[in-house]
Amino acid sequence: MNKLLQKENELLDEFNKYVKDIYNHPEIGNEEFRTSKLLANILIKYGFKTKAPNLLKTDFLGVYNAKKLGPKIAYLCEYDALPEIGHGCGHNLIGVTSILAAIMLKEIIEEIGGSIYVFGCPAEENYGGKVELTKLGAFDDIDVALMLHPSSKYSVGGKTLAIIPIRYTFYGKSAHGCHPEDGKNALDGVVSTYVGINMLRQYLKPGCFIHGVISNGGKAANVIPDLASIDYYFRAPSIEYANYIRYRATEIAKGAAKMYDLKLEETIYESIYEDKKINYTLAKELKKIYYEMGIIAEDVNETHSGSSDIGAVSYKVPTIEGTIKICDDNICAHSKEFASATISKQGQEALKLGALALAKLGYNLLCDKKLLKEVKNEFKESN
Repeated sequence: MNKLLQKENELLDEFNKYVKDIYNHPEIGNEEFRTSKLLANILIKYGFKTKAPNLLKTDFLGVYNAKKLGPKIAYLCEYDALPEIGHGCGHNLIGVTSILAAIMLKEIIEEIGGSIYVFGCPAEENYGGKVELTKLGAFDDIDVALMLHPSSKYSVGGKTLAIIPIRYTFYGKSAHGCHPEDGKNALDGVVSTYVGINMLRQYLKPGCFIHGVISNGGKAANVIPDLASIDYYFRAPSIEYANYIRYRATEIAKGAAKMYDLKLEETIYESIYEDKKINYTLAKELKKIYYEMGIIAEDVNETHSGSSDIGAVSYKVPTIEGTIKICDDNICAHSKEFASATISKQGQEALKLGALALAKLGYNLLCDKKLLKEVKNEFKESN
């Protein structure tokens, strides 16, 4: 394990510069051309066979195979930014941490055998890079997928909410505002849908959320709008129940369309995210590694919170998304202050400790056949 620490100490200054570079050049989802090229070039520099792009326009894949066959350990990189905010979710730190961990593990993998895969996963915030990669079979042959997310605490991760983004668009007929009898008001369909879905909330199970906004309500007050739309996020602790909420909401929208003789169109306007499946064996191992490093990490957060495209990966292979501390509790994620924390002294410490924890976790999974078997058995039994 001394080789891991030695390699990390050699690389820390260089990799902190990468974190700051990406912070200074934020790119939103599916537009991370500069960032994906930068990260892919790091992998090439350190001996990974790399393809960029691989399956999507801003993804990449780096692979290192030891001469001796063994398990395939995947490290996941995120690197998209938020509009206006920049890296307020800390994805600049995620991508660099995963790559540093992979390079550290490469230093000793010839001694134990196996393969290291580094996946560049674009567009986590809205467009589901991991969802698309999963559909395209990127993770089909992987044994375990690992990553860490910046946070205000060290933890082994937690459950996430499934999310289904739906747009209801109503089509009617334009008319002058003084002659509404000549038209069909599409906005009436939107307003009635909004009221109906608001009433639906009281009948849902705890832990479910509905967010809605009128995305098109017409252009002029004296014109009966022939088109109006409303965008929703339906969130639930499971993808099955999120689909149930979507079904109930769509029935309400259909009723509104029928009331006002409108045409209704239902579309998925962003990516659907499944809830994240927790692998408790992986969580226990990560907590043990943190403890060995002098870190007291929180256990799995059983309260479903937020949504992420890593849910798709967790249904395909055993997956963990722990957290690394970069700030105090008074700083909220998706803020400029959180972005700044990624390049602070605490952010630099998170890179060091996070990469080491990920490298050790990969090492343990490669060396300990019993551990890997327990991880995979839990995954199979939970399906």
